Amino acid sequence: MRSWSRWMVLILALSMLFTVSGCTSVPGANQEADRGQEKQSAGFPVTLKDDTGKQVKVKKKPERIVSLIPSMTETVYAVGAGDRVVGVTTHDNYPEEVKKVEKVGDMKINPEKVVSLKPDLVLASTGLNGEETIEKLRKLGLTVIAYEPKDLKGVYKQIEAVGKATGNEKRASEWIKKMEQEKETAEKIASQVPEKKRAKVWVEVSPDLFTAGNHTFMNELIILAGGENVANGQEGWVQVSEEKVVKWNPDVILYTHSEKKEKIASRDGWKNIRAVKEDRIEHLNTDIVSRPGPRITKGLLHITKAIYPKEYARTVQ
Repeated sequence: MRSWSRWMVLILALSMLFTVSGCTSVPGANQEADRGQEKQSAGFPVTLKDDTGKQVKVKKKPERIVSLIPSMTETVYAVGAGDRVVGVTTHDNYPEEVKKVEKVGDMKINPEKVVSLKPDLVLASTGLNGEETIEKLRKLGLTVIAYEPKDLKGVYKQIEAVGKATGNEKRASEWIKKMEQEKETAEKIASQVPEKKRAKVWVEVSPDLFTAGNHTFMNELIILAGGENVANGQEGWVQVSEEKVVKWNPDVILYTHSEKKEKIASRDGWKNIRAVKEDRIEHLNTDIVSRPGPRITKGLLHITKAIYPKEYARTVQ
C-alpha cells in the first residue's frame, strides 16, 4: 500500500507540474499580444508644438486622419500615411486616389461632418482654415495640428511634424532629402547666370493682380530660382495696380490662374513691358507652385525652367 501511495503522489505531482506549465503558456501568449500592441504604438504618445502655439499630444498612432487643406493632404500621402486618410476637402485633387475620399467641405469646414468621421488626428492650416475653426474642433475633443509655412524651412517643419504625428518619421526624412536635392538642382541652374543678368520676375496668382511679396514662400522660390521678384518690396500677398507692374517692367511674367496669356499681354500699357515684347509670359501649374507641401521644390524647378530655359536644359537631362 505504501508503494501504491508513493506512485499516486508521484502521478499527482507530475499532473500538477504539467497543469502549471499549461497555465503559464496562456500569460505568455497574452504577453506576446501585448508586445505586438506596444510595437504598433511604438514612439507614442508624441507632443508637437504647432503654428497655433499649442503643445499638441498625439496619444497613439492615428488610424483615421482628416485633412482640411490640400497641402496637408499631399503631405500625409508623401510620408506614407495616405491609407489612413478618411476625410479631405472638395479642393483636394492629388494624389489621384484622394478624389474618392469623403469630403468635409471646402475651405469652410463642416465641424459636425469632421466629428462624424471619428478621426484620431486632424491636419489643418492656421491661415486658410482659421484658428477659430481649429479651436472649435479641439473643443469637440479632436486632436488637431495646424501649420502655415511661409518658406521652405516651414514646409520642411510641417512634413517632419506630420511624419512624427503619424509614426512615419523615416519616410518624412527621406522626402525632405529628395526635396533638398531638387532645391540644389535649381540653385545650380541659377548659379550659371551672372548677378547683373538676373531676370526681373512678376508673378500673379489671380487676374486682379494679386502677387507674392516679401515673407511668402513664392518670393523665396523666385529668389532660389535666380530671379528678382519685382514685388519683393511689398509685404505678404498683395494686390497692385497695372500701372505699377508697367513701371516695374519685368523681364518675365509668371502666372498661376486660368486667364490666357494673350489677355495678359493686351492690358493697358503692357505692350511696353519687356516680358510682353519678348513673349516671356509663362503659365505655372498652380497646385504645384502654390501649395506649400511636398511638391513645392518640384514647383521651384518649374519656376527655374520658366525663367532660365537654356540653363535648365543644360543642367537637367
